[in-house]
Amino acid sequence: MIDAMRILDRSLLCAAVALLAIAPALAADNKPAPVSTKAAVPAQCLPQWRGGWVRLPPSTAMAMAAGFGQFDNACGQALAVVSASSPAFGDVSLHESFQADGVNRMREVARLPLPAGGKVALAPGGLHLMLMDPRQALAEGGSVPVTFTLEDGRTVEATLQVRKTAP
Repeated sequence: MIDAMRILDRSLLCAAVALLAIAPALAADNKPAPVSTKAAVPAQCLPQWRGGWVRLPPSTAMAMAAGFGQFDNACGQALAVVSASSPAFGDVSLHESFQADGVNRMREVARLPLPAGGKVALAPGGLHLMLMDPRQALAEGGSVPVTFTLEDGRTVEATLQVRKTAP
């Protein structure tokens, strides 16, 4: 019985020492650590805009221009562009040119998917930016700032160079 008491005393003593060792940590913060159930998305993981340019309209009287470039989405997840804007234009939207029944047509694109690890080109004859209602005349060599808004609310800032011809 005395041996059992000694073992019990030693166990209690070890438990008390362990409790004293962690007591300062418990006193400093007795709230449990938050647990997130969302998959973490690195804040720095944004698609990149490359090679942006605007075709200089043939006349300064034209109330629209077209913008081109490429999105590179090196992120590990698919993203999507849902809108675009520019302080240089009253209206900016994504469009797609296509041919139907031998006639060239164009339609607005409400959502531009950017596949994970993929590239999406905005090029003459296909996807492009429609830049309408310029706030001032474009000049060759100038630049146009554009903000693309992603489906998750983040934005991608871009600059398009004004050119007469494609690079």
